[in-house]
Amino acid sequence: MSDGTRTLRTRDFLRLIGVADAPPCTSPFDPGYDPATVESHLAQSAHLMASLKISMACWLIAEEQATRRKILAARAHNVATVTGGGPFEIAAAQGQLEAYLDLCADLGITTIECGEGFTTLSMRPDAVVQLATQRGLRVQFELGKKHEGPFTDVTVDETIELGRVWLGAGAQQLVVEARESALDVGAFDGQGTLNLGFVDRFAEAFGLETVIFEAPNKASQFAFLEHFGARVRLGNVRLEELLRVEIFRRGLHSDAFAMPNLRPVAPQAR
Repeated sequence: MSDGTRTLRTRDFLRLIGVADAPPCTSPFDPGYDPATVESHLAQSAHLMASLKISMACWLIAEEQATRRKILAARAHNVATVTGGGPFEIAAAQGQLEAYLDLCADLGITTIECGEGFTTLSMRPDAVVQLATQRGLRVQFELGKKHEGPFTDVTVDETIELGRVWLGAGAQQLVVEARESALDVGAFDGQGTLNLGFVDRFAEAFGLETVIFEAPNKASQFAFLEHFGARVRLGNVRLEELLRVEIFRRGLHSDAFAMPNLRPVAPQAR
């Protein structure tokens, strides 16, 4: 510039204040937004997305070309797409799992989420993974029931064992259920308080690289980040909340800046 002022980019400034580049660890979800909205969020935040969940069953009743447009937009930004577990469970219960997998593959989906959140799966995990793999699909498995209240010590043990079975069958990641409320489900009690002992057991059993914790609202998102720090993987984050989660993860939120495990360390202080 003619006045001698140094030109900076946002990434340069982040480094100056101690915010290092970090791999994407959040998997936001699209609960049925229009394609233009999804495309705009991808243009703004694709570099922060570990994947994009095309969630619930909304995509099954939306105009198919709109769904394809969203999936293509994610691919153009090198963001993997994941379908939610509900359609998988219904397809399996209705005897149409192979048709569902064919559809996901034809649409260009990267990963399917499997689960038994409100149904009981009759097929063995290895058989499901094999069918998915034959179609070029990766597999996640969702841990936890949707309608049976929060975990107990016994159900955590059972759920961890089920997660080990699915990983052994070839699933790549595990997702810990919290629905859209983080209330009276999974590791959250009826007041929405996160049971830190339970989530520690999942993290210890599977590692933070493998387990994704659903965090659908501000309180749940901040609770996981405060407890585990920046490396925790979060899911069920609405697209419009992704940037807020990521500034908290990087210590750029006023609450996070006070936390030793999140506050950036200025280069001169290292």
